[in-house]
Amino acid sequence: MHISDGVLSPMVIAVGFGITLVLLVITLWWNRNDGNVAEQIPKLSVMTGAFFVASLIHIPVPPTSVHLILNGLMGVVLGLLAYPAIFIGLILQALLFQHGGITTIGINSVIMGIPALISYGIFKVGYRKGIPPAIIGAISGGFAIFLAVIFLATALITTGEEFIGIAKLVTISHIPIIIIEAVITGSVVAFLVKVKPELLPIDVEVTKDEDN
Repeated sequence: MHISDGVLSPMVIAVGFGITLVLLVITLWWNRNDGNVAEQIPKLSVMTGAFFVASLIHIPVPPTSVHLILNGLMGVVLGLLAYPAIFIGLILQALLFQHGGITTIGINSVIMGIPALISYGIFKVGYRKGIPPAIIGAISGGFAIFLAVIFLATALITTGEEFIGIAKLVTISHIPIIIIEAVITGSVVAFLVKVKPELLPIDVEVTKDEDN
């Protein structure tokens, strides 16, 4: 899921940094207007750490291996701040472990960050429509990986037709990750609803009344 240096065309790299810069400004500005950025720093730090560590857990899927991403979970828990958190995590991964390239931090942020934002929207809408948090959490987590794979394949194919085969392999190999992350996200959401519902973008008072 992490694209390395020297793979993509300069145009794709430039577009990736452009989109990332715009989304960083928008998400940070929006949360600043809400006045809750400082309050969310501890939660942001924990989720960024989880995203950072998740990439180190590799799952063999012959003839390659894949790893957890948790971008859907980050979107559900952090909301709009998921994008800055993923951006920071990618920088640390690239600098400390050479996991992904420096020049591709922008496009890698797009590939994982935009699906995280979409998963946040899916979760909020689904919860308001009465879908159980665990189920909508699982849908959000799995769909985030699905979108990330689509974005990754698009970035590769846009660079050149020679990457079509790799794009197909990447798509197929991430099917197990879609299922695993759906289960993880749904389970974490179900747990948080019971012990710490204020960490989720839901109406805490309504949740407590439902539990009673």
